[in-house]
Amino acid sequence: MDQKTVKKRVIGVDISLETTSYAIVDVRGNIIVKDSFPTEDYPEIGAFVTKLSEGIVQMIDANGGYDTIRSVGISAPSSNYKQGCIVNSPNFPWKGVIPLSALLRDRLGLAVAVANNSHVVALSEHAFGCARGMKDFIVITLGSGLGSCLFSDGGVKLGSDGYAGEIGHTCVHHDGRQCGCGNKGCLEAYTAAKGIVRTAREIMTESGEPTKLRRVPKLSPRVIAELCDEGDAMAIETFRRTGEALGIGLANYASVIDPEAIIFTGGIIGAGKWLMEPAQKAFEEHVFHNIKGKVKFLTSELDEGERNILGASVLAWDVKEYSLFV
Repeated sequence: MDQKTVKKRVIGVDISLETTSYAIVDVRGNIIVKDSFPTEDYPEIGAFVTKLSEGIVQMIDANGGYDTIRSVGISAPSSNYKQGCIVNSPNFPWKGVIPLSALLRDRLGLAVAVANNSHVVALSEHAFGCARGMKDFIVITLGSGLGSCLFSDGGVKLGSDGYAGEIGHTCVHHDGRQCGCGNKGCLEAYTAAKGIVRTAREIMTESGEPTKLRRVPKLSPRVIAELCDEGDAMAIETFRRTGEALGIGLANYASVIDPEAIIFTGGIIGAGKWLMEPAQKAFEEHVFHNIKGKVKFLTSELDEGERNILGASVLAWDVKEYSLFV
């Protein structure tokens, strides 16, 4: 009787706006080899897919060959796991619906799964991070947007069309700021990078008080956080308002979901106490009273350069095995 060889490695891919990283990952979550290239260098999707597939093939050939690789998992913003597509991304240059899973499967001859970065982070945190042992938690990713994934009853909840957990596009201000999704007043418009900068500019317009913010030629959340550390009152007020909006939005979320913890990732979390203290204060003031004080606020401790690749590897193990080379 023929005995089929069990493949003990997968490919994990992390696509961000700036960089695309890919790696071979074994069953224990060890990254065997890793490489990357600038995403921004490939504004046309065909050229991007060619670059990524060629890089993966070269990596596989140099590290054990196709016989060792089971499947591929990909983390990408605005992706839909059920569709295997990047769908109407507001930030990537590739517009419309991009069937990334199918495109890579055709090039590589391997099973490919694609999910948004928050979905992938939830898998990573559950397998390797601070959510190990948890059955109910929320992941919040704060950067250029506000992403979220609901992990409930031991698994990721996707909803009927794969869009569950879009807390960033719930309304927190009626007829408020225009959001990139097309609606107004979305939580993301107040808590993601562009929204934080806009809040800082609004505060400067409201007050004639001196602030180092006025001297900064290009404001960013990182610069604003640095000025908070220097004691700049308007910078501190910027993150106080941001944290308050975030805390209220998450209180509504948690009151419906009843999670054990909310796990935060993304560059804006680097603001630390300036963001998290007002967020937690507003959260406790507005969350359903029976779970007040019970929901933990946690910050991911996984290496930022590896977290999404590890989560993508978990995604790869879950996809049904397929190969043109069997």
